[in-house]
Amino acid sequence: MGNNSLKVVRVAAVQAEPEWNDLQKGVDKTIRLIKEGGKNGANVMGFPEVWIPGYPWSIWGQSVGDNSSFMDEYFQNSMEQDSEEMNRIRAAVKEAGLFCVLGYSERFLGSLYIAQVRKQLCSFIDENGDIVHHRRKIKPTHVERSIWGDSHAESLKTVVMSSFGNIGGLNCWEHTQPLLRYYEYVQDVDIHIASWPPLFPQSNGMSYHYSSTMNDRVTQVMSMEGACFTAICSQVISAENIAKIKAEKLPFVKAPGGGFSMIYGPMGEPLVDRPDPGKEVILYADLDMQQKGRAKQNLDVVGHYSRPDLLSLKVNTKQASIVEYA
Repeated sequence: MGNNSLKVVRVAAVQAEPEWNDLQKGVDKTIRLIKEGGKNGANVMGFPEVWIPGYPWSIWGQSVGDNSSFMDEYFQNSMEQDSEEMNRIRAAVKEAGLFCVLGYSERFLGSLYIAQVRKQLCSFIDENGDIVHHRRKIKPTHVERSIWGDSHAESLKTVVMSSFGNIGGLNCWEHTQPLLRYYEYVQDVDIHIASWPPLFPQSNGMSYHYSSTMNDRVTQVMSMEGACFTAICSQVISAENIAKIKAEKLPFVKAPGGGFSMIYGPMGEPLVDRPDPGKEVILYADLDMQQKGRAKQNLDVVGHYSRPDLLSLKVNTKQASIVEYA
């Protein structure tokens, strides 16, 4: 466990409704939740996938032409990494004194990317308000590819060191990619933030592998497989906003609903009670960081339970460029 002096770390997993297609209100709500997490003693806080400005389920139910005006609005309300809006969030993280993994739709020049920031797309922001890592989803899922671009080699780094342990993060169906999961375990993850959109129980028109049940399970498996803590962070859709986001014609979208946030321990055990899928809530769990070592005694898939002489992973870490100069 890297650079962690705390035996107990409090993690917070957000389950909440975005401010749909409204960048400024989305930033305001993000700051409110960060402040709430800080007041409740959170050390590490995770947000859903594309929390700002929300997940556009409409791309799954409408033609590109019918959805074009909605997506133009979505583009305008996606967030740039180097922006006043991001600076406001960074200041709130610093004030709260926590480590934040923020999922958002990143606008960069003329393209969008599914990002996390510690500070970015997934954004990784440390307790000093510094963006310590920025990564993008390596492959948007299915029709998402018509909206968001691919990332490159820099996004294979999914774990960063912090004073609260090694913090990892993936977006949505990145959790189904076994090689990407395995490479995260190689990076010695302690606490993994699983950022997800609103998902629903299997019902009419939805394939089972898209359901909240199945995607909860694949994240729970990551806890056991990687001997790490995992926090699922998910979005909620309210009944009053289902038409606003053009999801009313999707038979599987249930409002209020969409949330399936949870926190799991390094042996796959649930650490919190499952919340109502339509309720806005921040889940908290106090993590005994020594549990990771105990779990690794039994299962270390990148150590004593590996066979690199038979099976190994090849990783390309060279960052691609659209221009190369002779």
